[in-house]
Amino acid sequence: MKTINLSIICASLLADFVAKQDSKPCGGINNPFPGLRWKAIGGVIVVGLIGSTQVKTVSLAGDWPQILGPQRNGVARDEPIPGRWPASGPTTVWEQTIGSGYAGPAVRENQVILFHRTGGSEILEALDGKTGDRIWTTDFKATYRGGVNPDHGPRCVPIIHGEHVFAFGAAGDLYCVRWSTGDSVWTRHLYSDYQADEGYFGAGSTPIIIDNKLLVNVGGKENAGIVAVSVESGKTLWATTDEKASYSSPVLTRINGQRYVCFITRLNAVVVDPRDGSVAMRLPFGKRGPTVNAASPLIIGDRLFLSASYGIGAVMARLSMDGLRVVWAKQETLASQYNSAVYRDGYLYGIDGREDAGAASLQCVAADSGDVAWSQTDFGNANLILVGTRILAIHSDGRLTLLRAMPNSFQIEQQSRLFPDTSRALPALSNGLLFARNSSTLKCVRVANHTQ
Repeated sequence: MKTINLSIICASLLADFVAKQDSKPCGGINNPFPGLRWKAIGGVIVVGLIGSTQVKTVSLAGDWPQILGPQRNGVARDEPIPGRWPASGPTTVWEQTIGSGYAGPAVRENQVILFHRTGGSEILEALDGKTGDRIWTTDFKATYRGGVNPDHGPRCVPIIHGEHVFAFGAAGDLYCVRWSTGDSVWTRHLYSDYQADEGYFGAGSTPIIIDNKLLVNVGGKENAGIVAVSVESGKTLWATTDEKASYSSPVLTRINGQRYVCFITRLNAVVVDPRDGSVAMRLPFGKRGPTVNAASPLIIGDRLFLSASYGIGAVMARLSMDGLRVVWAKQETLASQYNSAVYRDGYLYGIDGREDAGAASLQCVAADSGDVAWSQTDFGNANLILVGTRILAIHSDGRLTLLRAMPNSFQIEQQSRLFPDTSRALPALSNGLLFARNSSTLKCVRVANHTQ
């Protein structure tokens, strides 16, 4: 069922047309474990190229249309650097009461897309980024009953692509609605269709779009570990592997000039050709038992960084014309439970440790060696956004911290409280406005003045 604010839609029709941009991301992965070797299928030779993980989409400078931003790397490239906040914290522009879930917001052209749950419905809605007014609301029947976590809301960040919005629900239901109105275009019950296990926390790997295909780590049976569906119709285009699903979201890479997609599944890193689903490479990454892969992979030029907690550890791999070579692999350097790291000028900044173990540090790690430059042991779990020379950290306990991204020392510039309680959802940053949520409130706060 859908409700719609017609006055706001009429105003939105005056927005300027923005041309589509075709980015060419690149990178690759390698074997972090001595004694284990990559399997190249079909004689593929890997060449790493410097690039990004941006998908083809319609976006303005400052938009945040998918998980971890335009390039899926936690970097806000075109944002003004946050300035001084009032003593009480950054100014709250607006806030809205919302339902449960860990799905962070997505933003395009000052329109915020949020995916959450209220009662028996998963709700996808659009809000005005400047006022918080609801533009349209579309709800779907929620069937997820919960695993080891009491929150039954969706986990995956919505994807804004062209004239559509896509959302992957906690029970493995995939929705497509129109960007401007919220009208439902199609729905797929992927976990049901392919008999996938909901796992510990339900579906939590945000899909990726490439060449008008939506690629999903379903974890289904009978060669339906990874499934590609048509953006236009939702019909299955191909299915491949018996890989179980993880909570890590895939990124794009480039192999011999051809785009590929890197998935971190339950137990492996898998590179697939989005044209037909053929597997180019597979690498063991993960452990059986009560463990998860949840942090997203990070492409750094011709290298790929992987991280997981539960005794799995961190890996940096390099690609060259001579083949694949492990740069370093360490268990304790930067083992992230679910927070993805960011990178700047030769250094990784990320969370090491587990929230449920009561101890998590912010680590600065040299990307070349894996050596720890500094460690702040009492920092706690946090989602990170890199803005120029600064890092915005939204802590799982509700704090907001602004710090310098510098390898010689840990330096906090400002800190305040954003929420009174737990906030695990990924935030979005657009035009100086930070959009963040907990289990009951979506909040918009101004962290910088937009001067573009």
